[in-house]
Amino acid sequence: MSDLYALDIDDASFFPACGGNTHPDGEACVTLAAIGPGVWAMGDSKRPEAEPLRFTTAELDAAGVDPARFGLSA
Repeated sequence: MSDLYALDIDDASFFPACGGNTHPDGEACVTLAAIGPGVWAMGDSKRPEAEPLRFTTAELDAAGVDPARFGLSA
């Protein structure tokens, strides 16, 4: 898919991965949702109003992000 941002994420289920990154107002978590075959949306629990970024599985792999850490499978 060439335009990952064309995919609808309104009904996507985001799952958090947290740890070691605490702030005075609580722990920060990264959230991840599968939004298509081999396509993911990644958000920030501290900024839920910000649009999640979109990545392919290959891009997540290159960044060292394993969907299994979020309870998801690639």
